[in-house]
Amino acid sequence: LIHIMNLFDTVSEDLKKAMKAKDKIALQTLRNVKKAFIEAKTQTGASDILADEEALRIIQKLVKQGKDSAAIYEEQNRTDLAEEELAQVKVLEQYLPKQMGTDELKNELEILVKELNATSMKDMGKVMGLATQKFAGKAEGKLISQIVRELLS
Repeated sequence: LIHIMNLFDTVSEDLKKAMKAKDKIALQTLRNVKKAFIEAKTQTGASDILADEEALRIIQKLVKQGKDSAAIYEEQNRTDLAEEELAQVKVLEQYLPKQMGTDELKNELEILVKELNATSMKDMGKVMGLATQKFAGKAEGKLISQIVRELLS
C-alpha cells in the first residue's frame, strides 16, 4: 500500500467531506483531531510536517480518552453522553492500523523478550520501550504492559 497523503492531509480531506455530508459526529471528532495535530506541529522544536507516527500517537490518545470518558459516563448512567463518545471513538479508529489480537501480540512479545534476553521485571523498561515503539497504533499500551509483565514474572 502506498500512502501518498499523510495522516494530517487525510484528516483534513475527511473533515471537508464531513462538512459537505453534514456528519456532525465526524465533523466534531475530526475538528478535535486536527486541533491536536496543529498543536503538535506548533510545539517548540516540532517540524512543519507532522510524522504519521506522531499523528497515530495523537489519535490513539484521543481514542483512549474517548473510551475512558465513555466508561465514566456509563457509571453515571449518562448513556447518551457515553454513546456520543463511543461514536467519536469509531470515527477515530478508522485511522488506526488494524489492532493486533491478544494471542498474536503475546507471540510477538515472547519473541521480543527472547531477543532482548529479558529475564526479570528489571528488564520491564527495556522491553516496554521497544514494544511500545514496535506495536505503536497496533495494540494498546495497557495490554502490551500486561502481557510483558506476565512474561517477565
